[in-house]
Amino acid sequence: MLAIVRFIIVVIYCILVCIFGSIYCLFSPRNPRHVATFGHLFGRLAPVFGLKVETRLPAGAENHPTAIYIGNHQNNYDMVTAANIVQPPTVTVGKKSLVWIPFFGQLYWLTGNLLIDRDNRAKAHGTISQVVDQIRKRNVSIWMFPEGTRSRGRGLLPFKTGAFHAAIAAGVPIIPVCVSNTSNKIKLNRWNNGLVIVEMLPPVDISAYGKDQVRKLATDCRELMMAKIDELNQEVAAREAAGKSEKNQAR
Repeated sequence: MLAIVRFIIVVIYCILVCIFGSIYCLFSPRNPRHVATFGHLFGRLAPVFGLKVETRLPAGAENHPTAIYIGNHQNNYDMVTAANIVQPPTVTVGKKSLVWIPFFGQLYWLTGNLLIDRDNRAKAHGTISQVVDQIRKRNVSIWMFPEGTRSRGRGLLPFKTGAFHAAIAAGVPIIPVCVSNTSNKIKLNRWNNGLVIVEMLPPVDISAYGKDQVRKLATDCRELMMAKIDELNQEVAAREAAGKSEKNQAR
């Protein structure tokens, strides 16, 4: 029953946000600041799923220079966890087909996100240049998932190099964003689904990496994120265990 109630609330909320958001964006279409605004609105769904999302920003995060943000891509719940920490003006890179999703697709385009044709290999190879052009022309940051697909409980997958090619070509830092494990954590018929920590790491300076060191940059960033995700998972497990112990003692 709880799962049904949650499903209804989420569907109604998302449709309303998309409809009114699209109308709102018509007054300043493709403004990249809209992405963070509506990302945070979708992040407000976390309590509906029984999640407590804790976000952590490094000092001066609101004044970070233009950058490429990279995050671990676990599942569809990223939309209500990682979305909470998006900093304006940041846009994401998505498939062109997203625009055909009723309500959401229109909002996705109007908020200024970058759409690419992944089914067309010739065009897909130009994604890096598109990202670099967006950074330079619009002075925006780009959010990318270097795993290229959802990990679905398989841990941090190997990184593709597109984000790192783009960072070196544009001369901007990489900013990793790490989200603690959500795989098999959320049960829709369970009231409390626990804690998720989303932590943004300080910018990674790419000036020491040449064009022939893209793979090394990707590997270094992946190792950095793996260590932090492990640390966050351990903290979540310890805090949730402590919370259960306190409840048992109170009974």
